Amino acid sequence: MSKRMVEKKTPAADTDLEYVVLCQKGDTEAFAPLLKRHSGKMLNIAYRMLADYDEACDVTQEAFLAAFRAIGSFKAESAFSTWLYRIVVNSVRNRLKQRQSRKQHESASFDETAECPGGCTSCLARTDEGNPQQEMERREREQAVHVCIKALERDYREVVILRDIQGLSYEEIQAILNIPDGTVKSRLSRARLSLKDCLKKIIGEL
Repeated sequence: MSKRMVEKKTPAADTDLEYVVLCQKGDTEAFAPLLKRHSGKMLNIAYRMLADYDEACDVTQEAFLAAFRAIGSFKAESAFSTWLYRIVVNSVRNRLKQRQSRKQHESASFDETAECPGGCTSCLARTDEGNPQQEMERREREQAVHVCIKALERDYREVVILRDIQGLSYEEIQAILNIPDGTVKSRLSRARLSLKDCLKKIIGEL
């Protein structure tokens, strides 16, 4: 983008930068805290976009390896997490292209736990078991949302996951996807309308 993004700094972002600087100076062990802090979030977004745990783990590990190799190119023009999200999203896009040729249509339940070798664990929110009827309804709603998100076109799926599931700001999404603010909002509006229509067909009026 022509306009440099200025993001609000947080203590976590400052700590990230300290570890990044150490990595850039040759301290390879300094990458471990970055991996520990961000692996859950990155696996979560990969899983939401791919709907396959094994592929999400593979993509997350590939993305962290790519980030480690390219750490020297990080210029702190955005938060490290934003830079990492961009790598993960691009890795997911590449995997989806590969999947298209194989015509995979595997489904996964949001109530499973995402785990893979190397310490990857999901940060998918889970609630304590309570009323069985409420728990069943919750799972049905989550599955319906999962089905409808999976049915969205890739561009719409990306923005709705980044904004409504990951809770990222519009500025962060602009930086990650390298698109203007107006495009982010337009895609998000269309994605939400499509989701609403899809959910109405599955579970009725919201």
